[in-house]
Amino acid sequence: MEIPSFSELQLSPGIMKAIRDIGYEEPTPIQQQVIPLILTGKDVAGQAYTGTGKTAAFGIPAIELCQPTNKNVQTLVLCPSRELAVQVGAELNKLSMHKKGISILPVYGGQPIERQIKALSRGVQIIIGTPGRVIDHIKRGTLRLDTVSLVVLDEADQMLDMGFRDDIEEILSHTPAEHQTVILSATFPPEILDISRRFQKDPIDVKMVHQELTVPQIEQYYIEVREPAKADTLIRVLEFY
Repeated sequence: MEIPSFSELQLSPGIMKAIRDIGYEEPTPIQQQVIPLILTGKDVAGQAYTGTGKTAAFGIPAIELCQPTNKNVQTLVLCPSRELAVQVGAELNKLSMHKKGISILPVYGGQPIERQIKALSRGVQIIIGTPGRVIDHIKRGTLRLDTVSLVVLDEADQMLDMGFRDDIEEILSHTPAEHQTVILSATFPPEILDISRRFQKDPIDVKMVHQELTVPQIEQYYIEVREPAKADTLIRVLEFY
């Protein structure tokens, strides 16, 4: 099936300009399916692996739907690690570079919370956070989620593996009854299916099959090593090539 171009997804000029500046040429299969669903208000349960373009799949519609004049939190993205939260924040900042008035803030442990509190006090529309730090802000009263219209659980299976289920459910209990929920996960074990049943409304299933995860023009290799040897092996490979 031919994948439509970004222009056929009827995106705003600001987003289109950012997409061109970043260098995206055409949407990946998951972007082609998920972007229109989120823009039309649907809940999505997407099975997506790393490298499929899932961040832009939810990031583009999150920015499109964001109202710059409203300084309250409108989108909440939950991530399993601070590294992913920073990565998602960086990509969403690039995608929003030509849409004035949008503030995006990653919140995670390991960073002084006072800096995050100061940024939140100025008004932030899109929060990308780890469950523990998001709950910390909720308990301190520095983050309110009663104006959130879109919640994204990114790498949901990893968050459950790390023991964040109770935190996720606690966070979702602070969001309005009427909001979109998008779950993106490499696998859908029973725990995620249970969260989907409890917090999603008639979600649309989107599944990327393995054949769609690779680019046929690129040869791919892997090296099996023990965990402690990964860094040294990477350095040796980089030096050699």
